[in-house]
Amino acid sequence: MHIFIDNKSGLPIYDQIYSQIKSQIINGELQEDAALPSIRSLAKDLRISVITTKRAYDELEQEGFIYTIPAKGCFVAQKNVELLREENLKKIEDHMQQIQQLAASCNLTREDLIEMFQTSLEVNN
Repeated sequence: MHIFIDNKSGLPIYDQIYSQIKSQIINGELQEDAALPSIRSLAKDLRISVITTKRAYDELEQEGFIYTIPAKGCFVAQKNVELLREENLKKIEDHMQQIQQLAASCNLTREDLIEMFQTSLEVNN
């Protein structure tokens, strides 16, 4: 598992950890039931507070991405297909919003966007 903390980022450190682990789980880089580093070990490796690492792990557990076994540690939870679908739908919506903003700056019409998307689908199929 690779975690990179960007001190220049405006994101809180716990959120950076949370987002990177979540992304690695969704992308399949971290497999189901894989053990995560202990909270203390990750905090030491990243040179951050244990409290910060615990907060990231707590949020991951609340959202169902990891589970904890007392005295054993934290592990990657089984992928919830519906949860992954919702995550991907959110990403698509975010991309669509960016497309709308770019299209508006280029004075593209709705029809122009639909035509571009249909062409893209034809090329990729």
